[in-house]
Amino acid sequence: MEKKNIETITLQDAEVDKLKLEEEELLEEASSPEQPPEPEETLEDREQILTPARMVLKRFFRSKLSWVGVITLAALFLFSFVGPLFSPWGETETDSSQGSTTYDINQIEFTDPEGNIVTIQQVYTTVSPQNVYAPISWEHWLGTDDKGIDVLTQLMYGGRISLTLGFVVVILETLLGVLFGGLAGYFGKWVDQIIMRIVDILNCIPQFPILIIFSAVLDSLKVNPNLRIYYLMGLLTLIGWSGVARLVRGQILSLREQEFMVAEEALGTSVSRKIFKHLIPNVMPQLIVSMTLGLGGIILSESTLSYLGLGMQPPIAAWGTMISKAKMNKVLEGYFNMWGPPGICIILAVLAFNFIGDGLRDAFDPKMKR
Repeated sequence: MEKKNIETITLQDAEVDKLKLEEEELLEEASSPEQPPEPEETLEDREQILTPARMVLKRFFRSKLSWVGVITLAALFLFSFVGPLFSPWGETETDSSQGSTTYDINQIEFTDPEGNIVTIQQVYTTVSPQNVYAPISWEHWLGTDDKGIDVLTQLMYGGRISLTLGFVVVILETLLGVLFGGLAGYFGKWVDQIIMRIVDILNCIPQFPILIIFSAVLDSLKVNPNLRIYYLMGLLTLIGWSGVARLVRGQILSLREQEFMVAEEALGTSVSRKIFKHLIPNVMPQLIVSMTLGLGGIILSESTLSYLGLGMQPPIAAWGTMISKAKMNKVLEGYFNMWGPPGICIILAVLAFNFIGDGLRDAFDPKMKR
């Protein structure tokens, strides 16, 4: 009995101590100033934080090369599309404020009947009413070319041609590739067979020789130089959409068997809604990366054709046509200001698109850390 009484007293003492501690905690809470409760994180805030677009942008701008690509591309666009508004010279306007005289020296060596080497120098003097081959000055920041046209102004208008052609061709290629690749991937069977055989044929055709032949045909037909860019856009689109179609087809073939597509099939969703509402949006990340990486190649193709004299023709200015003037030894050796700046612009444009494409590819990669 005594042992039970001792245990009962011990339990009572423990309960008393517990009650005292609770009273002390209540007194401390009452004496301390009330703090407002922390606001609960709403569903909208969580969605804003976890939005895929925000996550992609965060990954994209985490890369320094992505920043370099965006800034470089923005500078080129401002230079090409806004710069001509502030230029005092037109695209084909010549500087006739003062004439110029150029001298060409031709040296001939031959051996006379007595075995002596005789050297004759022929000096050709050319007097032009235009200020041709003018050096760099405040009036002409990059000098003038062989026709007296301001080089800096030509560089601006040339950027318009090269960048516009690249963007238009990439957009048209993507539209055709999405259309035919989507049809081939979704319907399969004979539709897939026909479209893929066309793609295989296009991939077997060497693109650059076709471009050269096509440009030679345009020269023989004496096509208006102002319309030549549209023909080049059409040809580059026709021979370039096959790669996009193959990419889209492969992605749709893998997505078509996913659970969400099986559910849409069970619900009786229309074909157009399944393709444009569910399949194409899931292919967009790969398409965006493909477009940015393809822009540099298109600009290089146009510049190469223009350099060979098969692309844009004077008086239309393009970066490739400006570089083609370096085929003259006189310009190549003594007038870097005529062909150097357009070459630098082409390099910057291609690098900018590649940096942006690499950044987007890493940003869309789900394995990248947040």
